[in-house]
Amino acid sequence: MYLKCIKPLFDFLGALILSPIVCVVIIIFGPIIWFEDRGSFFYLAKRRGKYGCIFNMFKLRSMKMNAPDIRNTDNSTYNSPTDPRVTKIGRFLRKTSLDELPQIFNILKGDMSFIGPRPITIERRLEDYDQKRKDRLSVRPGITGLSQAYFRNNISSEEKLQIDAEYAKNVTFIGDIKILFKTVETVVRRKNIYNKEMEEIK
Repeated sequence: MYLKCIKPLFDFLGALILSPIVCVVIIIFGPIIWFEDRGSFFYLAKRRGKYGCIFNMFKLRSMKMNAPDIRNTDNSTYNSPTDPRVTKIGRFLRKTSLDELPQIFNILKGDMSFIGPRPITIERRLEDYDQKRKDRLSVRPGITGLSQAYFRNNISSEEKLQIDAEYAKNVTFIGDIKILFKTVETVVRRKNIYNKEMEEIK
């Protein structure tokens, strides 16, 4: 009942209420992003959603235009406080997680939820997915999720996948509320912004 009816309703109403705030953020930061390197406001990341459907995930662009894709040893996205690909305004957007706010529009479109596994990349074919990757696709991906709220970038990609697969198999209202409050704490305290592996190298 919660997963099929109540959660989608909360998502839509919440996104509708927050949309004006997101528009204000875009109006403020969009021109700053453009003035820094004359590039687009948004970054459209192709991701797999529920049941593996591909969609464009909206983000405020935090990297320079046409920046190369760099990966860590576990194939997760390279994320470092000294990453030369990130713009000056992009560093602020990432630290405050403001770059993720346009995903409110993905919620309105039905691509995403407020709480769920973070959207998975499309490098692998669906038929090559292991069980934990398949399990994650049984629910809509979220702006934040269990691994994002509690660990963010401080665990490996495979560990994140496993944690979120467990979430997908046991979605509850109380669990989502806990994740929501933990996300607020993580963002406000700026915990685990960068990958642990990169912090050790630094």
